[in-house]
Amino acid sequence: MGKLGRYVPAARRRDRVPPKARPPEARPDTRRHSAGRRVLSLLKRRSVASQVFLLQLGVVLLLIATAVVALVIQDRNRAIQEAGDRSLVAAESFANAPGTAAAMKSDDPTAALQPHAEALRMKTGVDYVVALSPYGFRWTHPDPDQIGKHVSTSYGEALEGEPHQTTFDSSLGKAVDSTVAVFDAKGTAVGLVTVGVTVDKVTSVVEHQLPVIFAAGGVALLLAAGGSALVSGRLRRQTGGLGPVEMTRMYEHHDAVLHAVREGVIILDGDGRLQLVNDEARRLLALPPEAEGKAVTGLGLSPALAGLLGSGRAATDKVFLAGGILLAVNVRPVGPKGGSVATLRDTTELRALAGRADVAGGRLQLIYEASTRIGTTLDVKRTAEELTEVAVPRFADFATIELLEPVLRGSEPTGASIEMCRVAAAGIRDDAPLDPVGTRNPAALGMATDRPVLVEHLAMTDAWRTQDPERAQRVIAFGIHSMISVPLQARGQLLGVVEFWRSEQEPFESDDLSPAEELTARAAVCIDNARRYTREHITAVTLQRSLLPGVFPELSALEVGHRYLPAQAGVGGDWYDVIPLPGARVALVVGDVVGHGLHAAATMGRLRTAVHNFAALDLPPDELLAHLDDLITRIDQDATAEGNTEAITGATCLYAVYDPVSGRCVLARAGHPGPALVSPDGSVTFPDIPVSPPLGVGGGLPVETAELRLAADSRLVLYTDGLVEARGRDIDTGLGMLRDALARTDGTTPDDTCRVVLDAMLHTRPSDDVALLVARTRLLDPEQVGEWEVPHDPAAVSRIRTEATRKLEAWGLGEATFTTELILSELVTNAIRYGDSPISLRLLRDRDSLICEVGDGTSTSPHLRRAAITDEGGRGLFLVAQLSRRWGTRYTDRGKIIWAEQALDAGGAGDLSGLLMADL
Repeated sequence: MGKLGRYVPAARRRDRVPPKARPPEARPDTRRHSAGRRVLSLLKRRSVASQVFLLQLGVVLLLIATAVVALVIQDRNRAIQEAGDRSLVAAESFANAPGTAAAMKSDDPTAALQPHAEALRMKTGVDYVVALSPYGFRWTHPDPDQIGKHVSTSYGEALEGEPHQTTFDSSLGKAVDSTVAVFDAKGTAVGLVTVGVTVDKVTSVVEHQLPVIFAAGGVALLLAAGGSALVSGRLRRQTGGLGPVEMTRMYEHHDAVLHAVREGVIILDGDGRLQLVNDEARRLLALPPEAEGKAVTGLGLSPALAGLLGSGRAATDKVFLAGGILLAVNVRPVGPKGGSVATLRDTTELRALAGRADVAGGRLQLIYEASTRIGTTLDVKRTAEELTEVAVPRFADFATIELLEPVLRGSEPTGASIEMCRVAAAGIRDDAPLDPVGTRNPAALGMATDRPVLVEHLAMTDAWRTQDPERAQRVIAFGIHSMISVPLQARGQLLGVVEFWRSEQEPFESDDLSPAEELTARAAVCIDNARRYTREHITAVTLQRSLLPGVFPELSALEVGHRYLPAQAGVGGDWYDVIPLPGARVALVVGDVVGHGLHAAATMGRLRTAVHNFAALDLPPDELLAHLDDLITRIDQDATAEGNTEAITGATCLYAVYDPVSGRCVLARAGHPGPALVSPDGSVTFPDIPVSPPLGVGGGLPVETAELRLAADSRLVLYTDGLVEARGRDIDTGLGMLRDALARTDGTTPDDTCRVVLDAMLHTRPSDDVALLVARTRLLDPEQVGEWEVPHDPAAVSRIRTEATRKLEAWGLGEATFTTELILSELVTNAIRYGDSPISLRLLRDRDSLICEVGDGTSTSPHLRRAAITDEGGRGLFLVAQLSRRWGTRYTDRGKIIWAEQALDAGGAGDLSGLLMADL
């Protein structure tokens, strides 16, 4: 029916045939055929319907027989169950009857129990009711001769209180025996009651149900006959009235189609013998005409293919070589006897196409990996190494990259020099005779034409061998046989050359030029980006280094050590400075501009210059930071007005002024971390310095200062936040680490202190700039200082001049007496004439200078001017400026101080006479 069912479309086509053209069987009048003709049609030997009817008849008869057998077995089991229930009920009724236990305990149990037992047996229809003693002796029995005899059956289960049932074959047939124990009021077993019933005494219901079963079977047969007739008619309608001849022709058509398809089909039985082979399979396997019926292992096929076909196990697209043809074999087991069907396809051309597709896919994957793995950094050498790592071993066995010398320095390749340096090399082996990294070579083969050069066979190419015959011979002897040389070009500039080599893989082909160019082009852009970044980085570093202080001068007030570490991202805005101030004082500065790069470095330079300018005015720390805040605010406003998005957006600064005469240090900070102080005894503290908002965001808020008194050999440690803050570490942890590091630097120099601190705090290159400044304090010897209070009286000038001369002679500075007398006379006279009390004079002897300071109680600042010849005055400050190395005015909270500094190696008097002669 399955094969006939495939031709349902034919039946549909039949419906479109005109009624006169339909077969007689398919016409509507066939529905009026007599029932007799239908029955006759069912009995035809070749009728499918008759075969279906016979099959249904057999099935119905089998079902009837099965139902009868099942009913008999079920009835038998039910009878046994009913017999067991009847015997158990009778036994329990007798055992639990009033007086049964008392009778069993009487002197003559038989006399008391025998009548009741027989009455129960007759009433219930059981075969026997037997009362037993606990030891198995009969007290009652239907046969009086059996009374008093012992029963050997074990009744242990019944004596324990559980009814005991057994089924056994008796002389009357299968019987069921139920035994229960009889207990007295104390729960003691005083006897047993056993009741037996034969199964045949239970009424059977089989004879009542058999007519129903046979009637149902007859109805089923009638329905089967009717169904067969309907199926027969439906089959003929679906087959379009085809008879046996037409069906035979249909199978012939199937056979023709089977042999016409371009796919081999083989059918094998369970023993591995060929049952059917179509023409395509015969061609593919080169089978003889008489192959049917033979074992597949005896047809001359390859052992692997024959083994698969003979095994009958399932297989999908297994590829085998048969006479130069690649066959894709599929096997499916069919049938209950272990047969199988195999199909064969010629995949030779398909495999070639698939191989080319695999190669193309591999190249696409290679290009994709190159796009993700090349250019992960902005380092020229690392980018070149990434290209070699991608190319080896997937594309080449060895890869080398050479770059022009200017490219390595970040410069533009001008073409003036063609000397190149090998910056990267990779290979499947380390002993290849290729030049190592760092070797400098002339122009390579691919640079002459600016086009990729393919050398399929190195041993047969003279152009390549003539460049370096000795090296070429070593390369060929090593086994390298093919090479592609591709110039590295980006933005129209030649950067270098990449060379791919093969020794184990197949020689390069023309199709390999495209992926080689693609790899090189991607790497060239990344290398050029890295080159430009290197140039900008070098420029930024050069700018920053030029903006940072160089070697600090020798100072009598402090011994200084300093360090600066740029961040991983490059240059930044951290800076430090040491600025000498009048009166042997020193200013210490540490600052940090937000951001990195050239903008931050340039801004840092502007701030450092501004700090120098403000320090030259000798401004106190709080005023200096206030001026810086105004400056940065104006810079940000100007940048915003010009549309520049790289505004400063804040900076931090700590400014401290140390006076070695008094040991007084005044500090102020704007958004910057406070300093650390290492006392001479080695203890480390963090002084509490009032903090103001960062520069540029303070909004004009006042800046507070703090004053420290530093003993000699104290170390003041100034730093930026990059030292104590890091990713994954908060500032409190960083300060604790800094305290521990400084505690281990007792007795070290400031420079050694910097080294120890950086080693302890920074294990890798920091993510932010780090500036560190360590200053060891000194105090001037009191013998190097001379101080006098000056009365507000012009007559006091001569006395002060005499005492100052005496001090100079005590210092051994007699040659500077004349010049010093002129300077202090002019300054003291001006203070008395134009100033106000209190007036003071202080002489400081520093390393190579003598400082004269005159203070008064007014804030009026003197101005230097050049007097005319006819003027009677106005030459005093001019003489002071000419006689001193430098001079100036600084303001205090109680007035001002005018100071003049002389170089101790100057001639003094001789210089003055020359100056006076020049004026005359």
